[in-house]
Amino acid sequence: MRVGVEFLKGHGTENDFVVLPDPDGVLDLTESRVRALCDRQRGLGADGVLRVVRPDFVPDAASAEKSTSGGPWFMDYRNADGSIAEMCGNGVRVFVRYLVEAGLMPAGEFTIGTRAGERHVVAHPDGTVTVDMGRALVTGTGTATVGGSAFGGVAVDVGNPHLACVTETPVAELDLHVPPGHDPVLFPHGVNVEFVNVLGDGALRMRVHERGVGETRSCGTGTVAAVASWLYGTGQRTGKATVDVLGGQVSVVIEEETSTLTGPAVLVARGELDQAWWDAL
Repeated sequence: MRVGVEFLKGHGTENDFVVLPDPDGVLDLTESRVRALCDRQRGLGADGVLRVVRPDFVPDAASAEKSTSGGPWFMDYRNADGSIAEMCGNGVRVFVRYLVEAGLMPAGEFTIGTRAGERHVVAHPDGTVTVDMGRALVTGTGTATVGGSAFGGVAVDVGNPHLACVTETPVAELDLHVPPGHDPVLFPHGVNVEFVNVLGDGALRMRVHERGVGETRSCGTGTVAAVASWLYGTGQRTGKATVDVLGGQVSVVIEEETSTLTGPAVLVARGELDQAWWDAL
């Protein structure tokens, strides 16, 4: 007899997530439940929640994502504050790792649905996952402010909004405990802000403040935005780089019409949420 809500905990370069298997869409995943799950004192603790659901049970997903061409599984992603987000590159890798480990999809190549569109993925034998992140679209420039200092950046759309700032200021010195300032006209729905150091040709270091979350150990779409911003600043439209984040390293390739992200995905725990705790929320 089931006595609680099934969950798993996983991370991609220490960007961590609660995974909720919900194939038939029966869970009422409210903002208060997401916030409690992600709270590191009163819940499991995570940067976000990944609901594993069939696309027909996601009423707010676009018709393209609900079609069979999007694959049999949809990644319903929520930020730690309970808000719905379009896409999460590290989350996709953890999502894919769960599908393979659970026997819901075979290792190798397949497609999943996200609110940012279909994502083609490759689950490799060593546990790493490559995700087709779609086109990294440079949409303009902007400025982020931290501690009274301004940092010029490049606005990049990777299915969600980013402002990636390549700077000579060591990123380790920045105080990201509060959200960096940004132009609300340019980013009316908020923005993920990356600060990027160039370590060498094709080697970057990044810290990120994610909207609705705060500073995280990693951000998959953010690493793509970081590489796109670096390439833009050097006059290049395509290229590749490794990106060191607080939680490890990933590899990014930027092409004319798409981009890919490759990195680890780790499942660390599984269990059941107490039903009374869940109901009380």
